[in-house]
Amino acid sequence: MSLFLNLAQLGEQLAATKKKLEHSALIGAYWQQLAPPELAPASRLLIGRIFPESDARTVNLSGAALQRVLQQVAGTPVEWSDSAVDFGDAVAQWLTARGWQPHGAPLELLDVYHAYEEIAAASGAGSRTRKDELLAALLQRASALEAKYITKQITGEMRVGVSEGMLLDALARNTHIPAATIRRANQLAGDVGVVVYTALVQGKAGLETVGLEVGHPLKPMLAQSADTVADALEMICPPLALEYKLDGARLQIHKRGETIKLFSRNLANITASLPEIADQVRAEIRARDAILEGEVIAMDPHGRVLPFQILMRRVGRERNVAAMQQEIPVKLFLFDCLYRDGATLLDQTNTTRWDALEEIAGEIARVPRRIISTAAEGDTFLRDARAAGHEGIMAKQLASPYTPGERGKAWLKLKPVTTLDLVIVASDWGYGRRHGWLSNQHLAARDETTGEFLEVGKTFKGLTDAEFKTLTPQLLELELRQVGATVYVQPQVVVQVAFNNVQRSPQYKSGVALRHARILAFRPDKAPNEIDTVQTLRAMLEREEGNP
Repeated sequence: MSLFLNLAQLGEQLAATKKKLEHSALIGAYWQQLAPPELAPASRLLIGRIFPESDARTVNLSGAALQRVLQQVAGTPVEWSDSAVDFGDAVAQWLTARGWQPHGAPLELLDVYHAYEEIAAASGAGSRTRKDELLAALLQRASALEAKYITKQITGEMRVGVSEGMLLDALARNTHIPAATIRRANQLAGDVGVVVYTALVQGKAGLETVGLEVGHPLKPMLAQSADTVADALEMICPPLALEYKLDGARLQIHKRGETIKLFSRNLANITASLPEIADQVRAEIRARDAILEGEVIAMDPHGRVLPFQILMRRVGRERNVAAMQQEIPVKLFLFDCLYRDGATLLDQTNTTRWDALEEIAGEIARVPRRIISTAAEGDTFLRDARAAGHEGIMAKQLASPYTPGERGKAWLKLKPVTTLDLVIVASDWGYGRRHGWLSNQHLAARDETTGEFLEVGKTFKGLTDAEFKTLTPQLLELELRQVGATVYVQPQVVVQVAFNNVQRSPQYKSGVALRHARILAFRPDKAPNEIDTVQTLRAMLEREEGNP
């Protein structure tokens, strides 16, 4: 079986070059060294993902826990070098400086993966001690380089320059299987590890058998942004469909007979927190089996839409659900049909899928929708959406298929206030009234090429005192290291950020910065890999500067 050290050495080689062909060659050579059972876990670990996206398990180890266990294993307080580029690099430098030598048998790849599984399985009373013991046993057998990559994987900061998309490109180059076949299988499987295993073991024929499975979530189709209805009409040839953009939580609904499963946009099973929605789907949907998409919003007794933050008190909650149903009523709106009684509709047009939805939705509300051909029609629809308390509208190409996990131009989101979903990567200790709080948040966008989270600005605006008090311990649990007054954290807290415009920045590696950024809301329903990209900000900058 393969040594974990081989994966760590591959990480170093990948990080040392930006050439995609070299990446592909290095990854292909590594895959050839692996036994079939190692292919899926190795491929996920290479991009900093431990479990499949649809797998609810998590190792749930904070930066503080890592430091605690490292100090226990090494027998001395952890000291960080300011030259370290991330937590994993800091761990390797510290262990190397003190002459660390591993103890016990060399780590095999599956030793590490099975340890992660055991750590994720630890729960209930004594789980913290059990997690610490399992991590300590792992690190005791790890070299400084291996400890670096264990840390990177646990914190989600792989930073070797290989994203999921690049891994799939490497798979296409090394197998000569069409990239479209590989991408399609990945969209449906929702697990890059399974796709790599299937392609390398079963070939193109195996990938072509991957299909939709009711009860198994697939990645949601994503949207780009447009500033105005006129812009949307330039990007999507009319006529096009406009739909209200609800300020709620996106749901992927799976019905197999009487069994209903509800998944969040990050593929978590949240059925238990929304029993009235499951009951409504069971009673109303006129199909034995179906996969539908919708949005659930919170409403007050007078039918007014409640803020997203209030809704989040319901979604994902599994305790006191009955009481919360009375306190925060919710309503479901449907907007797409992906599967119906044996027929997969992904490749059908948006119009066909909407017609299928209308046929089986029963009395469940559909998102308000209008087909328009002119900017004037669209502007009226947008005003209606805003007047009804919603955040904007969606524009959808009528002929477009459903492309899971892709952010194409077939769907556009239009919101009067420019907002982005970003992730907090660091925070500065406050002073004065904010003394004792982590109050100045460092915001990052995702580089879609490398998968890195690159800073694009800072802000202390938008949060209430109560939110600062709640956020501070949450960030400290995610602490990676502290340099001066800045606490660097695992990139897990996603926030919705409003801003005035984008400007060039020589200060940030991203090359761009937000002006007058302010946090509007926390987005626990979104995963860090779903946030907006650096490339989106650069495109905004080019538009503002009048470049094509």
